[in-house]
Amino acid sequence: MLTKNQGCMIHSVRFTVVLDTNVIYPVITRDLLFWFAHYEMYTPKWSKHIFDEWKDVMLRRGISSEEIEKRVQRAAMAFPDALVKQYESLIEVLNLPDEKDRHVLAAAIKINADLIVSNNIKDFPENILNRFGIKIKTADAFLTDLIDLDGETAIEAFKEMVLNKKNPDLDEYAVLKQLRKNGLKDTAAYLHSLL
Repeated sequence: MLTKNQGCMIHSVRFTVVLDTNVIYPVITRDLLFWFAHYEMYTPKWSKHIFDEWKDVMLRRGISSEEIEKRVQRAAMAFPDALVKQYESLIEVLNLPDEKDRHVLAAAIKINADLIVSNNIKDFPENILNRFGIKIKTADAFLTDLIDLDGETAIEAFKEMVLNKKNPDLDEYAVLKQLRKNGLKDTAAYLHSLL
């Protein structure tokens, strides 16, 4: 089953995606992205730079060092092949509006990623990404594409994610509310329509 959306082919685990820090940090967004990856709807990738930024954000938000390490280790263990290596030499030769984002593009180029998922679309101009055959989407657009591709698997992943929400226990509708609150309005609406 294939879908073509904005010039981007999505086909299950063969579809490789670099997740930017701003879609990994919000817990609810990360959870849904990770559950969809767990259900092999796509292959997630990240880099040491992305995880370092993630750690910095958590630290600034008052999360304890112990909890930060636990979250990072859980992600690394859940997806042991997700870490992109040997991309650093590409960083210096790339040109982006915000130099701090070059590491994300460098990681994507290194692994020949299909897509970068970031909520900072403006920082990754299409004309630059096109040179490398890479597209960009927000988390909301990407997740809705995945649901559109395979709604049955998406709902299964979503329901298992909800069952694993233990602190506090949340039902499907409370989780949908959290998704909306975190900017995943289309994703929440789509999942709600499939329940």
